[in-house]
Amino acid sequence: MRDGVKDLVSSEDGRASRWDEHREARRAELVEAAVAAIDEHGPGASIAQVSASAGVSRPVLYRYFADKDDLYRAVGAWGAQQVIDGLLPVLLTDTPIRERVEKGCEVYLRLIAAHPHVFFLLVEHPTTDDPLADGKEMVAATIARTLGDVLRDLGLDAAGAEPWAHGLVGLGLSTGEWWLRRRTMSRAAVSRYLSSFVWHAFEGIASEHGVVVDRQGKLRLVAE
Repeated sequence: MRDGVKDLVSSEDGRASRWDEHREARRAELVEAAVAAIDEHGPGASIAQVSASAGVSRPVLYRYFADKDDLYRAVGAWGAQQVIDGLLPVLLTDTPIRERVEKGCEVYLRLIAAHPHVFFLLVEHPTTDDPLADGKEMVAATIARTLGDVLRDLGLDAAGAEPWAHGLVGLGLSTGEWWLRRRTMSRAAVSRYLSSFVWHAFEGIASEHGVVVDRQGKLRLVAE
């Protein structure tokens, strides 16, 4: 009897796990459809337009999202993951720090330029919740871990990594919004100014802790 109960519980757990996987996969597909609808119709894309893009009815869409806020939060998480997936290969290389900063800024601006309407929807907060709240935390946590690792490798206090990371996220969002709205200079020019600002801020903080950049562009702790 006990074996039968175990088999039944195991079978039910397996079905629940498969349903969870299916649900997450379906949600991801619907988020992609929402992104496509926003790309096409702008930040004001309606739920009807999102449903049409997904090829489902509104009731079906709302089986996977509690409400519009939930859908937009999922779009925000999608956008954040796009940024993380683009930045990590750049940040985790062994190239000089300044090159990583420059390449990271280029990647970020290219990503938001690919989906400007999605970016505007997320930063304009069209609903009661901030759809980027979780996404900003995701990106900041990724940057903080990378900064923290660099600081710890140099034997320095890594406590500042988290507030600096959140500051960089805010800088990226405000600069990105300004550029996408105004378009008064090229993406390359914005990337150059943005990376220069970030680099010199980092270099200044590093120098306060006795860290210099050698001729190969590597960070080096100066012995006291």
